[in-house]
Amino acid sequence: MKRIVSVSLGSSKRNHKAEVQILGEKVIIERIGTDGDYDKVIETIKELDGKVDAFGMGGIDLNLRWADKVYTIKDAVSIKEAAKISPIVDGSGLKNTLERRTIKYINQNIMPLKDKKVLMTSATDRYGMAEAFYSVGADVTYGDIIFALNIPFPVKSYRLFSMLAEIILPIAVRMPFEKIYPTGKEQDTITTKFEKYYNDAEMIAGDYLFIKKYMPENMNGKIIITNTVTLRDIEDLKERGVKMLITTTPEFNGRSFGTNVMEALIISLLDKRLEEVTVEDYEKMLDKLKFVPRIEYLNKEIEFNKKAE
Repeated sequence: MKRIVSVSLGSSKRNHKAEVQILGEKVIIERIGTDGDYDKVIETIKELDGKVDAFGMGGIDLNLRWADKVYTIKDAVSIKEAAKISPIVDGSGLKNTLERRTIKYINQNIMPLKDKKVLMTSATDRYGMAEAFYSVGADVTYGDIIFALNIPFPVKSYRLFSMLAEIILPIAVRMPFEKIYPTGKEQDTITTKFEKYYNDAEMIAGDYLFIKKYMPENMNGKIIITNTVTLRDIEDLKERGVKMLITTTPEFNGRSFGTNVMEALIISLLDKRLEEVTVEDYEKMLDKLKFVPRIEYLNKEIEFNKKAE
């Protein structure tokens, strides 16, 4: 039996454990939150190192990227280095593959995305998704400067955002991580100061905790494209009037785990050293696993045009 553990800087309230069958093999998938405690993250990883098949690095990315440039987050390095035996991944391999597939799947099977108004709360965290939206002609607002830097400056141009990313990312990755992303108790704090950007969008896409942190009470008719959601999150979205939830990762026991967990699962199934794994390996394994987006119609009384069931 394989064991996959995501050790997260996030809230322990979102902890979850599931036993699933993957390609005929039993797998235990677990998420352990540390409420923003870096020392506890490192201690937990060291304690479990060599006892698990792979770690997911939760609540923090190792890298942010845009186009062909990768920027390492300073605060994530010590977490990665805590694992000496078991491989540890942050989900970036899946964000660049599975999330591209998700946008293509939606465009081909659910609804055309051309000219759809999309708010991406953090495009540099999900370059594959951002590029896929751009390639299908969606009308994207890049919200990184708004939601990560707390500056109300929406960017509508892919080209302009690319230029800004080259300037901002080298600075952002050196900042204390909690200044650019909600960790610990901050994950339960919601402010509606950027409500107008949600109101202007038909779809809100990206990391769920970023989406949640600034989400207005009225989300009638909106479509959410994200990953890690709990049963309580789904109820909350339904109460706010969200009509459709699409998660890039599949559901296990009522919960969709983060891309870091799913990437750790894939790494455990591949007979390769982590540094040898290629994009093609991810693509082949995704084909084998037959992962498709999880789609839930939360408010069926809201009419919308869908191409396929």
